[in-house]
Amino acid sequence: MLNAVWVAVIIAVACWAVLVVAAVYVLIKLSRLITQTSATVTGLRDNSDAVIARAHATIDATAGQLDRTDEITASMDQVAAGMAELTGRVTALAPLARLAAATSGTKLARVSAFVYGVRHAAELRATAAEARRAGGGSSPRQLSGGAAGGRPPGPAERRGQLPAGQVGTRDRTGGRS
Repeated sequence: MLNAVWVAVIIAVACWAVLVVAAVYVLIKLSRLITQTSATVTGLRDNSDAVIARAHATIDATAGQLDRTDEITASMDQVAAGMAELTGRVTALAPLARLAAATSGTKLARVSAFVYGVRHAAELRATAAEARRAGGGSSPRQLSGGAAGGRPPGPAERRGQLPAGQVGTRDRTGGRS
């Protein structure tokens, strides 16, 4: 028969077995948690290595850009120094240029206008002489060949590029288009 000691031993063994089963269950769950945690840490380490590699690449590219910026800044300093030197030279020559423009510019314009007038008058006389030899009159309308406005023919009309009476437009250079 079972006496009280044996019943106490059986209860103790049963409690001990329940506690061992509970401990094994907790250890199995803990090992799964540790496995998942180590896998997550490994994945984070791999991702962080990739992020660190990209960060290093970005830092290297930035350093290269800064080096180029330093080169450009040094080049701009040289350009600024050259411009300052050029400005000094131009400033030194400015009074001479103003003097030349004030004296010869107006004289040159007057001389060129005079030469143009003489050349134009000579052309008119030459066309009048040709018209007289051909037996025609020497009125300005007859000399111009019937150009619009009673004006003498322009260079394009004389070369036959425009029909008589058609007026060409002047472009910015003063020529006819």
